[in-house]
Amino acid sequence: MRLVGPSGEQVGIVPLAKALELAQEYDLDLVEVAATARPPVCKLMDYGKFKYESAMKAREARKNQAHTVIKEMKLRPKIDPHDYDTKKGHVVRFLKQGDKVKITIMFRGREQSRPELGFRLLQRLAEDVQELGFVESAAKQDGRNMIMVLGPHKKKTEAMAEARAAADARKAERLGRGPAADQADEVDEVDEVDQVEETEADEVDQVEETETAEVEPVAETAEVEQPAETAQDA
Repeated sequence: MRLVGPSGEQVGIVPLAKALELAQEYDLDLVEVAATARPPVCKLMDYGKFKYESAMKAREARKNQAHTVIKEMKLRPKIDPHDYDTKKGHVVRFLKQGDKVKITIMFRGREQSRPELGFRLLQRLAEDVQELGFVESAAKQDGRNMIMVLGPHKKKTEAMAEARAAADARKAERLGRGPAADQADEVDEVDEVDQVEETEADEVDQVEETETAEVEPVAETAEVEQPAETAQDA
């Protein structure tokens, strides 16, 4: 076999017994790296360390790998302003994360005869989030629905890096403040919870008092009708 040393140097063609003797001498493993070669190639290495380093490299590669995800948000042509703000907030969050967003306008009944309503709504949404994304696929009619796709200005890898940096900054801030600051925060949170519970209890008492005040006693009057007796002289 052709033997490669621990540092990658070429030892040469040696018999199997000699290779095993060298592996025992260096306290390493004899690993076959090219079985189809003639002669086969083996290397002296720490196989456990090699497996660990390979796993760490694969983990790091998966960590930096960005998967393209398409989120979907569904709206109605006559959506309420508050609901629109909520939906827009979700779209903004998706774009900040570096994901694409598919906007679907659903038409029902007579709304199908007014496609301009959906088109205006899509244009409005695109203008509201133009700082974070752009129109990747223009609005088009698809059966009863109208579809538009928004793409983020920021790449997925950049968004992931910023999210990790923000998480590390928060972690460093918590560690920098020390356990006393964390304990003080926990005490403040407990005080806030107690205040909320007391407020809710007061509201419940007020409601019970109001309900009691609204109930008026009803006086039951029993009217007894006595039949009129007529005395007739015999």
